[in-house]
Amino acid sequence: MLKLKLATDPRWVNIAEKNIEEILTDHAFCEQKAASTAISFIVTYPELPELVEDMSALAREEMQHFRMVHKKILERGYKLGWDRKDPYVKDLQAFFTKTNNRKINLVNRLLLAAMIEARSCERFRVLSENIKDKELSKFYYELMKSEATHYTMFLKHARHYGKEIMNVDETWEDFLAFEANIMKKYGTKELIHG
Repeated sequence: MLKLKLATDPRWVNIAEKNIEEILTDHAFCEQKAASTAISFIVTYPELPELVEDMSALAREEMQHFRMVHKKILERGYKLGWDRKDPYVKDLQAFFTKTNNRKINLVNRLLLAAMIEARSCERFRVLSENIKDKELSKFYYELMKSEATHYTMFLKHARHYGKEIMNVDETWEDFLAFEANIMKKYGTKELIHG
């Protein structure tokens, strides 16, 4: 379904399990950033009612996910740590050529968001299937289902807004190949995209 070209090695979970506090903190901030991204779409493209509707619902849902992860952090006696940079996202951004074209920027941002959600979904699946902690296994299985709907929503909007200006599906395929190449250097840290 996700069509990612390079799967996460399940052994990444062994790294994540060694520092659950770190993976949960990183995950919490991923959810916060996803909510911020949704709000940014609203602020930047207020003239697109379908996008605004979907992004307002997404912002609420992502903050709900943040609260769920934060609750897991507190239940385990941890505290939310500091936000950290996400080099994976920075690497993905290099795929897109900078432009002043507002519509192309919209489509590019939607494709970027779709890719981040697709990889997050895949990582949640890997966690749900391989983590020894049964409570977290169930938790990540439920979140995986939600992330899959986010990924498809972003792709739907990219196809809609990009249909007259670019071949969105061809760009997406190229982006998938680019992302697979990037992922070769990740999978060694207790980060959702690390």
